Amino acid sequence: MEFDSIPTASSKAPVDQVTQRRPQSVFHPSVWGDHFLAYTSADKEVDINMKQNHQQLKEKVRKQLVEAQDEHSQQLDLIDAIQRLGVAYHFETEIDQGLHQIYETYHQSGHKNVNNDEDLYITALSFRLLRQQGYPVSCDVFNKLKDNEGKFKESLFGDVRGLLSLYEATFLSIHQEDILDEAMEFTTNLLNSALPNLSNNPIAAQVVHALSQPIHKGLKRLESRLYISFYQKDDSHDKVLLDFAKLDFNLLQKLYQRELSEITRWWKDLDVPGKLPFARDRVVEIYFWILGVYYEPQYILAIRILTKVLSLISLLDDIYDASNATIEELVLFTDVIQRWEVISALDQLPDYMKIVYQHILDTYNIIDDEMAKEGRSYGVEYTKSGLKDLVGAYLTEAKWYHEGYVPSMDEHMAIALVSCGYQSVSTMSLIGMGELATKEAFDWVSSYPLIVHASSVHEQERGHLASSIEFYMKQYGATEEEAIVEFQKRVTNAWKDMNSQCLHPTPVPMPLLRLPLNLARIIYVLYKGGDNYTHSGTKLKGFVTLVLVDSVPT
Repeated sequence: MEFDSIPTASSKAPVDQVTQRRPQSVFHPSVWGDHFLAYTSADKEVDINMKQNHQQLKEKVRKQLVEAQDEHSQQLDLIDAIQRLGVAYHFETEIDQGLHQIYETYHQSGHKNVNNDEDLYITALSFRLLRQQGYPVSCDVFNKLKDNEGKFKESLFGDVRGLLSLYEATFLSIHQEDILDEAMEFTTNLLNSALPNLSNNPIAAQVVHALSQPIHKGLKRLESRLYISFYQKDDSHDKVLLDFAKLDFNLLQKLYQRELSEITRWWKDLDVPGKLPFARDRVVEIYFWILGVYYEPQYILAIRILTKVLSLISLLDDIYDASNATIEELVLFTDVIQRWEVISALDQLPDYMKIVYQHILDTYNIIDDEMAKEGRSYGVEYTKSGLKDLVGAYLTEAKWYHEGYVPSMDEHMAIALVSCGYQSVSTMSLIGMGELATKEAFDWVSSYPLIVHASSVHEQERGHLASSIEFYMKQYGATEEEAIVEFQKRVTNAWKDMNSQCLHPTPVPMPLLRLPLNLARIIYVLYKGGDNYTHSGTKLKGFVTLVLVDSVPT
């Protein structure tokens, strides 16, 4: 994965590709050290009473969810809270049945009564929850929010709760939904204006957070942790649901800690600080990254596998980008990986390349064994192919750098969409997902459908933005400002593409469509305000602490 972009090729003069070495980068060491090794076997046992209490609370919440089916607004509020608190994976059947019933009602009634404050909130909430579930709800329902002059009604201005609900709904828009684009700007302006007057109102904190981090673009585990505190301060909160969410979060956190303890032991065998000093030591951050792809306990094998694979990809990225490797060494290293065998040429590689390659082979052998147990060995070949494509793109960019070659915008984009890694990672993320990871699913994701391409646009723009802007300006004679506007449009359109691909009828089950969507969310969160992966000691450290270190007070 393109965890960090290479220097801009166009700023370099031609150099001798055999002897020229890039300056070696120096990254700060892991901020976690051996922290997660401290979760010993004594910590692995979960209290029996805790499990029993968890099961009892779960059944109470399930009962509430079923009983709420007769009350439309109550049911929507409950589903929303369950999803935002991070416990929806326990009630997928009940939620889908409930939303399907609402979807049928939604179209029959047309939601004709949207003039009062409650209806604004409920109409927007209905739209968002149904779109999230894949139901192709029409945005026409929001036409009723406008007056005869085509402007949003003044009666909406003071309804902060309704405006916040509408604001969140706008992020589910697809192409040609102008009213949602207008509503996004409208609600953003009004919510910002309302903030100074909210003072001690509990909704103020939610508005501030939403303006920075809308629900649709958030990481579910992190957002659940934050929403627990918001929900608790709401006087209308459901105590049973809140207690269940807290307990569930803490139980999952213990599972993650046990897994991360074992993964840390695996990672320490590499001795990154000693043997690979040019590389970023970020296995904990990558584990957090993967929890953005999927966090549910049924995918724990997939989480474990993808964490290991992406940790190795991060090392590969640094070998091609931040090490002192010559172009000859990189060519040879790429050839070794693409052959996927130990050949005589391996002896010509530097020791650190041999170490990384051996760990790649060992890790994939373990993955092969795991998949063989499930009768799903076919998936491993897809992931190997993705890795080979990735290093091929890394090599192309390295050659451009060493040769001082300035690619055209089209050449740059074609390679950057591969080297960003998200096409390969979308394929790799299927490994370990059990029955969902069929051969047909691998064929689908490997064909790079629109949703995967759109997800890659986010990572490519993040990793290559400076060089992309420069190449665009050169090829099209545009100003820097015009180039920036163009790339912002591309990212906006990519979100709309992904949203449209998640609407029924879908080519594959929804959990598979959420993988590339979640990958885009990771980029949105982790790279907001800078490269928080490479510089992981501040913002990202806080995220990791919330999700993987500090339990929720009960």
